[in-house]
Formats: sequence, structure tokens, C-alpha cells
Amino acid sequence: MTDADLAEAPLANDLYFVMHDDRSGRMRLHPRLTALGLAAAIVGELLLPRRITVVRVAGQGRIGLLDTTPTGDPLTQAALDHMVAEPAHPLQTWLQFLARTACADVAARMTAAGLLNPPTRWVRRHVPVDPNTAILPVARLNLAMQRGEPLGVRNVVLLGLLDVTGVAQFVLWSRDPRYLTDAVAALPAPLAELIAQTAAAVGSAVISRR
Repeated sequence: MTDADLAEAPLANDLYFVMHDDRSGRMRLHPRLTALGLAAAIVGELLLPRRITVVRVAGQGRIGLLDTTPTGDPLTQAALDHMVAEPAHPLQTWLQFLARTACADVAARMTAAGLLNPPTRWVRRHVPVDPNTAILPVARLNLAMQRGEPLGVRNVVLLGLLDVTGVAQFVLWSRDPRYLTDAVAALPAPLAELIAQTAAAVGSAVISRR
């Protein structure tokens, strides 16, 4: 993983932008699927700098703590604090737990950073401050895929989460299964496991809605 991967915007911020319309701020997916995707991105923000890892134990993905020093970010710090307090839970449990407040938590962080306007009396949702900024994450992915260019680790995780949550069908110009499969297959095992576990959580959520 390169320094450039870690220097980019927080993963959950970019995923939030892609999962919402860049002008109106409306969700592109069902709220439950949006929440699970953002929960996975929060976990990803801890996996990318190796604050935590994911290991397979008895067929389940489980969190392993690597670095519990302060993250410098209230959102990821809160998630890490929960994991430190109760490290035995499987990754699926953490995805479900973080999903309860993920949309509000990520929106609050982005609002504090000046990326989203808070809800108003007339528009009761968060709206991007600058649509051009909001569209950048997916534009970057689309251009790389169109040109067949390799993506950094962080952006492969973003692409993988777009695919397993289902939002990819709304935002990607083209979907090359080989490009995605090869990119995800090259991920470090903990990040590939995050995408697989997110896919399982999304699948369960879809079935429960039927």
C-alpha cells in the first residue's frame, strides 16, 4: 500500500458521495444497503492503515487488533474503541452494529468538513456543497476502468463496495467483470474478506426485505 492510498479522502466519505446523488443528495439505494456499505467503509478505514485486520476463525471473519493508538478522527476512533472493548465479535456483527448509525455518522463528519450542507426546513437531507467535488470519486473510477488503468488499493476497495452493494449499476459507465475480479483478487486478504463479508450482509438484507 502506498502513501498515496492513505493520503486520499476517507473511504467512507467517497462512498457516501457515490451512494447519493451529487446534486440532490438523495440515496441511490435502499437505506439498509447504504448503511451496510458505509459501515464496511468505516471498517475499511481501519484496515487500510492496519489499525485492525480480519482473520478467518472457524469459518468466520473476525477482527484482530493491531494498533489501538488514537486515530485522530472521531468516527474511526469510536469504531475502534468498540472493537477494543469487545474484540470477540465476528466482522458480520460489526457491520450490523456500525450500520445502525453509519449514514448519520459519515454525514456528520462530512458536514463538519464542509463537504455537505446540513438538512434544512425545506430540504430534509444532506446535500453536497459542491456537486463537482461529489462526483469526483466515481469519475476517477470510471476513467480508470475506461482506460484499463490499475487502481490503488483504496480505490479497489471502493470499487468492490460499489459492486457488492449494487450501486455500481447506477454510477459506472461500464462494468467489466474481469477488471473487477482481477482487481479484488489482488487485494490483501483482510480487505478482500471485508468485501466478501459485505456482500454476505447485503445478500441477507435483500432476502429479509422480500
